[in-house]
Amino acid sequence: MQRRGHLRTALAQAGFRHLLATRLTGQFGDGAFQAALAGAVLFNPERQADPATIAAGFAVLLLPYSVLGPFAGVLLDRWWRQRVLVRANLARALVVALVAAEIAHGTAGAVFYLSALAAMSLSRFVNSALSAALPHVVGPDELVTANALSTTAGSVLTATGGACVVAVRLVIGGSDTTDGLLAVVALAAYLGAGTLARWFPRTVLGPDEAERAGRESLAAIARGLVAGARHLRGRPAALYGVAAIGAHRLCFGLWTVTTLLLYRNYFTSDGPLRVGLAGLTQVVGALALGGGIAALVTPPVVRRVGYAVWPATMLLSCAGVMVACNLPYRLGPALAGALALAFASQSLKICVDTLVQVHVADEFRGRVFALYDMLFNLALVVAAVLTAAVLPADGHSPATVIGVAAGYLVVGAAYGRLASRVRSPPSAVPTTA
Repeated sequence: MQRRGHLRTALAQAGFRHLLATRLTGQFGDGAFQAALAGAVLFNPERQADPATIAAGFAVLLLPYSVLGPFAGVLLDRWWRQRVLVRANLARALVVALVAAEIAHGTAGAVFYLSALAAMSLSRFVNSALSAALPHVVGPDELVTANALSTTAGSVLTATGGACVVAVRLVIGGSDTTDGLLAVVALAAYLGAGTLARWFPRTVLGPDEAERAGRESLAAIARGLVAGARHLRGRPAALYGVAAIGAHRLCFGLWTVTTLLLYRNYFTSDGPLRVGLAGLTQVVGALALGGGIAALVTPPVVRRVGYAVWPATMLLSCAGVMVACNLPYRLGPALAGALALAFASQSLKICVDTLVQVHVADEFRGRVFALYDMLFNLALVVAAVLTAAVLPADGHSPATVIGVAAGYLVVGAAYGRLASRVRSPPSAVPTTA
């Protein structure tokens, strides 16, 4: 049956509106927390921020969750997701309170990194739960539009939270005390997200009773993880999408770490275009704008051209963006490149999220999204390690830019070839915009 107004249909569902509000409130807190950490660590002149230091930070913050993430996914297929959203938001609010106190007291040792790891791991666990719950509040025809709105609006709110913290920091000045106080903004947002999640009845977001019934040992969870991977392997449309976005994340991670170093150690301010934390805020704004445009463009385009052509086009376009916007090593083109890369990245994520939700059965969806998240984290850590090996401290490396562009060309061509052989079910591609 043809439908009009997919966005109106999705927003007409009270469950979707409340799930979206929960996501947006929490992701505003994510942005505020990340900006407070960046101000306290990356842009503190008393601390180093060379490639090796950044790589070590990414490894400490992301590798442990990357190992445990799939087990968390199995839990999302066993625990009530509504309870996860309430309790995990409360837990991360408590952890952020600890991190804020550590920042205020100038702590920079193992305890600080472990508590920051706990906060960021809980955030990714919450986001996996939100993704796994989405098909319970909208119909299959609205999934691509709901994903576009949810993930993109979430990215915009993350950028907004970070921009608010940076703006306040620029006004009142950066110090351990102010960075600690600014981190408390995230605490308030997480408490708000947990309160919003309480609106849902316990069972509405899944999983169903049959899936919850089993109480598993660690060995059984490991077997469940293997079963989830096998399930994904048997769904080529979802498998190719997850593989493509993992490769994209590696390339995007190389760009991210390079950009951090350039804005800290290489670029100089040029009129309204700034460097340092203020300049990175402009980059984040460009990323948010690019993602917002992708949310408007992707749903109608992908309904017309399909899930093979559009992601492949986005990956191939990234190669051109890397060369055209990053090789000049000027602030203006770099900012334009951030917008274009964000457009392609968000378009790809909308498509892959929808492919996973459509092709993966609900009883496996939580663990597959956690595997998806694990791949994201590992790719970023690998990217950071690679930059530590090849980049100078100021981030200026034309060879790296050309290498990333070549990687995008290979991935885009491979995905287009493989995905074109897979037919998506009708529910994956609604027939009208």
